[in-house]
Amino acid sequence: MAFHIVLVEPEIPANTGNIARTCAATATHLHLVRPLGFSTSDSQLKRAGLDYWHSVRISYHDSFAELQEQYPEGRFFFASTKVSKRYCDYEFRDGDFFVFGKETKGLPQELLDANPDTGMRMPMTDKVRSLNLANSAAIVIYEALRQTGFPGLEG
Repeated sequence: MAFHIVLVEPEIPANTGNIARTCAATATHLHLVRPLGFSTSDSQLKRAGLDYWHSVRISYHDSFAELQEQYPEGRFFFASTKVSKRYCDYEFRDGDFFVFGKETKGLPQELLDANPDTGMRMPMTDKVRSLNLANSAAIVIYEALRQTGFPGLEG
């Protein structure tokens, strides 16, 4: 099994490319929920992922509900600045899904409201609105990997 990063309606190709590279480095499954704010043939997307695209397990979904239907037993954690629990307050396990929203708006409030027990945030000062999407995804996936002993990555 592997961890999963879910990007709901990502808008910036370079962020998605950087996240794809992190997914390749960590054997994490990347899920992109449409609509995307760019073409998957975008040169910025390809450049950010460099030559690692062949190593990324990537799936496309027409809605978040469709993704959840495909993984009915999945545990989903929702990254947002609008929740109180920190990402490091959870005990993650292999196969968990980490869900991130679009760069300009984050996750829809109704999705956060429907999942009040699995919202997570990155602690930060009130001087910034949020962290970069690619940085946030890397923080969370590496915490999950740390908690589970970096399976398969210490070769």
